[in-house]
Amino acid sequence: MGSHLARTYITERDTEPDPLKPPSFDPQFGFGERKEREMVATQEQMNLAQLPTVQRDYCAHHLIKLMKCKRDNWPNFLACQHERHDWDYCEHQDYVMRMKEYERERRLLKRKKRLEEVQAA
Repeated sequence: MGSHLARTYITERDTEPDPLKPPSFDPQFGFGERKEREMVATQEQMNLAQLPTVQRDYCAHHLIKLMKCKRDNWPNFLACQHERHDWDYCEHQDYVMRMKEYERERRLLKRKKRLEEVQAA
């Protein structure tokens, strides 16, 4: 985390992407065929589960199953370990995917800066 902060505020201010903004490059740039990520949870499932907006991500379908399992097996919270594992694993994979996208954006910004410097020289 410290290296990210140092790059953002000290060394590489112009090539460090803002994680709160959407990517500035085309998602298909550099790929022949790339599968787009889709949210699996349907609108009916969303209405049933009453998920907060913060939890409506790519792993919402696993969270819905976990919440339903907890509701159905209420006093026995240990009965839902499989659903909990699936949701945790999905959240981890989502985090890894976001970090890969961030790193891709950072590298493309560095490439763009390097090409602009070559053209200016």
